[in-house]
Amino acid sequence: MNASKRSVITVVSLAALLTLGGCASMSQQDKNTAYGAGAGGVAGDVLTTGSPLGILGSTAVGGVIGLW
Repeated sequence: MNASKRSVITVVSLAALLTLGGCASMSQQDKNTAYGAGAGGVAGDVLTTGSPLGILGSTAVGGVIGLW
């Protein structure tokens, strides 16, 4: 993995951590949606080897799955 991709992953991970840190006032369904979207984005990155369209699509699918 090159340095620029590692930097992007680090920045996105930190942003997700800070965003999810504010989940105390969220409903359980909102939390599940956020967790599903995060997991979907990571899975999309791994499965599509960093394709932006793949990451975006899997993030959306993960968020929808998290609604249930």
